[in-house]
Amino acid sequence: MAGIVIVGAQWGDEGKGKVVDLLAEQADLVIRFQGGNNAGHTIVRDGETFKFHLIPSGILHAGKICAIGNGVVVDPEILIGEIEGLRRRGIDMSGLRVSANAHLIMPYHVKLDTEGELRLGKLEIGTTRRGIGPCYADKAARLGIRVQDLLDEKILRTKIMAAMEPKQQMLRPYVKDPDLDLHTMTETYLSYGHRLESHIADTAKLCWETLDGGGTTLFEGAQATMLDLDHGTYPFVTSSNPVAGAACVGAGVGPHDIDEVWGVAKAYATRVGAGPFPTELEDDLGDLIRERGGERGTTTGRDRRTGWIDLVALRYAVRLNTMDALAITKLDVLSGIDPLRVCVRYRHPEGAVFDEFPYHQTILHTATAEYEELPGFEGEIGDCRRESDLPREARGMLEAIADGAGAPVRLVGVGPGRDQVIWMGEEAEHRLRAA
Repeated sequence: MAGIVIVGAQWGDEGKGKVVDLLAEQADLVIRFQGGNNAGHTIVRDGETFKFHLIPSGILHAGKICAIGNGVVVDPEILIGEIEGLRRRGIDMSGLRVSANAHLIMPYHVKLDTEGELRLGKLEIGTTRRGIGPCYADKAARLGIRVQDLLDEKILRTKIMAAMEPKQQMLRPYVKDPDLDLHTMTETYLSYGHRLESHIADTAKLCWETLDGGGTTLFEGAQATMLDLDHGTYPFVTSSNPVAGAACVGAGVGPHDIDEVWGVAKAYATRVGAGPFPTELEDDLGDLIRERGGERGTTTGRDRRTGWIDLVALRYAVRLNTMDALAITKLDVLSGIDPLRVCVRYRHPEGAVFDEFPYHQTILHTATAEYEELPGFEGEIGDCRRESDLPREARGMLEAIADGAGAPVRLVGVGPGRDQVIWMGEEAEHRLRAA
């Protein structure tokens, strides 16, 4: 058996969907274990672009079982829209499963999310306003509504009433909103249940059966380590735990079921929304990287903040997730930029130097990045398929990342296409043998 966790190693948007899609070729089951439709995974295959928000990235492999785990929060309207959109494009959706224990995003969650951000004003966190945080809050408060509740009208109506009662004051601005009418919500969500019923399953059991039968399971994370609710740049984080350890809770497996952890990082760094970003480039170079990399949010369309790769944060992510390997994406975006820089430490305004990621947010908000410079590389690398095809300077950049992060690079993205990748070292040998 093999359980492989794929997580983001930076602030999200690293290209996890493409990595999952590639590894899914040899997997029997792909399962999302946290987050909601605040995620956006993009895959380019045969010239077609696919954008996923809830459905696991392995769905493009015909007949593959792809599951949405209990740790995910599900907006059923969004999920049904994704299912129907993929069906129209000829994608087989028969392998999709949704955990009966996953929690549902309700209309009042979206209202509360928007209201909360507006109330914070300049101090806003920068959420996607999709209701993710309020849904996880209801889950913790034991006021949540689960996918299985869509199949029982009496339970669904009772739970909606119980969940809305303590929110009456906060929802006063929306008292006449027809979306929050109890009868309307109940009927609408029952209709969602009828449309999703064939996909609802015990996804934890699916994982057990796959692993116990000697199969391979990919655990797909959303967002990324530096946005983790406990270990990220709090409060500028997501509402769940995108780290590898959460795969156990969010999919329903034990720690011994995890055999490998892969972290995905760009050859530079990006961040969406507010929060500290020590290597941010607020200049023409940052704009150039943004334009070349197409750095606009899949879910929100917002411009992403761009910066140099941060090895202090990446080393922290490697240790926190006990990453066995790194997948470095978008190396091609750096072509022609000379010199290249990698952040190797932080410096506080009072002179203190931090080689490790600081636990105190005040330090992180005021720290500046210190860099090592590397020679840049010229020319297009999108046609490179072997490590030896890369310019010497590009290989030097990858070596610096691996050494600084403390994990080997086993996959490199050199363009948006599915085939524009280079398998590195032992992984390349393994792929050649398998072929």
